[in-house]
Amino acid sequence: MADKEQLKQDILDAYHFRHATKEFDPNKKVSDDDFRFIMETGRLSPSSFGFEPWRFVVIQNPELREKIKNTAWGAYGKLPESSHFVVILARTKKDTKYDSQYLQDHFKNVKNLPEDHMAKYLEKIEQFQKVDFDLLEGDRPLYDWAGKQTYLALGNMMTAAAQIGVDSCPIEGFDIGKMNELLDEEGLLEDGRFSISVMVAFGYRVKDPAPKTRRSYEDIVKFV
Repeated sequence: MADKEQLKQDILDAYHFRHATKEFDPNKKVSDDDFRFIMETGRLSPSSFGFEPWRFVVIQNPELREKIKNTAWGAYGKLPESSHFVVILARTKKDTKYDSQYLQDHFKNVKNLPEDHMAKYLEKIEQFQKVDFDLLEGDRPLYDWAGKQTYLALGNMMTAAAQIGVDSCPIEGFDIGKMNELLDEEGLLEDGRFSISVMVAFGYRVKDPAPKTRRSYEDIVKFV
């Protein structure tokens, strides 16, 4: 294993390297192996209660890429030149409510929980959704909660990309309703079980960014 101090420095170097890349080099492509690695860090990311309430849709079809470019203003200047473009979907209330079929299948067949354990776990989730976080009034709260989980995966993918020298740019510049309409027409939302959360482009920068600026450590970190 690498020396811990060197490993810490390597990780910090990646954070300094990473920036929201606005211009990608269209002539440089991320290798299949490197992109699989980036996606794997997203797949292995943590999520509340282990729901994994996400799907990563890699947009390769030229016609669909053009439609997204013309629908999402934040993607217009990045999607055509980026090597890979990913739409991150969040599962909706249909799949994330405590009594959903998705959760039954997920905990039984993916997490392999025994029946009695699963029943108690779902009771805990019911309490969390009804009382602790008050997520069951309307459709939006559980969707927003699932969206929070997708950002954990997004951050991990961007950091992993930076650690191997791949640039990225997270994209929220879009009308949610219009993008969902487009994705639904393409059959990607599975009868309302998914909704768009965020998008991200990967590739290689055209030029180096300005030096990174952040508020001071003392201002951001408080010990009490």
